[in-house]
Amino acid sequence: MRSIGPRDCWSTLPSADPVKATPFNAEENQMGTNELALAQGLKDTGETIAGWRSERWRVVGSWTVLSAAIAVGLLLAVYAVGRLSTPDETSLVVIGINRAPSLEMVGAILFRNSLVLALHALACVAGFIAGSALPLQAASKTGLWRTIHDRAGPLAILFVVCATGFSLLTQAYFLGSQAATIAAQLGLGLAPFLAVIATHAIPELTVLFLPLAAWIIASRRGDWHKLLAATFVTVGIAAPVLILTALQEVYVTPRLLGLLISP
Repeated sequence: MRSIGPRDCWSTLPSADPVKATPFNAEENQMGTNELALAQGLKDTGETIAGWRSERWRVVGSWTVLSAAIAVGLLLAVYAVGRLSTPDETSLVVIGINRAPSLEMVGAILFRNSLVLALHALACVAGFIAGSALPLQAASKTGLWRTIHDRAGPLAILFVVCATGFSLLTQAYFLGSQAATIAAQLGLGLAPFLAVIATHAIPELTVLFLPLAAWIIASRRGDWHKLLAATFVTVGIAAPVLILTALQEVYVTPRLLGLLISP
């Protein structure tokens, strides 16, 4: 008689057939396909995080480089849109210039950035589900359900790509139009204005795009099973940085703009 294993809750019971009493069969009998996919996902996540500890700088560094490139690309797109936009005559609120800075404004910026971070984090989770969890579930399906599970993964990935691309385009258009209006309102050129804004915008955008960068790198390597771990790590890195950049945007950037405005 052979024990199934310490992780099996039935390991203390005698087995009538020692050949069939393996850990794999025991788990398969106790859990459905969904539970097995979840268990495998959690196992992959734990192993991924443990593996990253010895090469954390390489992993985070690759995300950061790609994320910073996306951030710079977005700012260049904002500049291009701003150059093509006609400034609105409506006066806009500029923190620290025509509106006193406050912690309430810091909270509003954090809330807005949290929504963007959540969107990009969900892209990571969707990639994990589509590229890792769904194929595991599809293996146990037949017929129409097998076809649905096989097609759902690529469709989910396509949706994430389209949603992210749409988000970047709308951000470039909105921020570019707003930048042109505020720069004209302050009597500044668009380039000097964006140069000052970039002091908080580049680190802010870089951490906001960390989940997206992790998604791109994992998808190119086929490491979909690592995306849930990437979600936890990137959000954990982004949260404190977003607090600092929100404080800088409210209390520091307006002072830098004031230096350009003053004669």
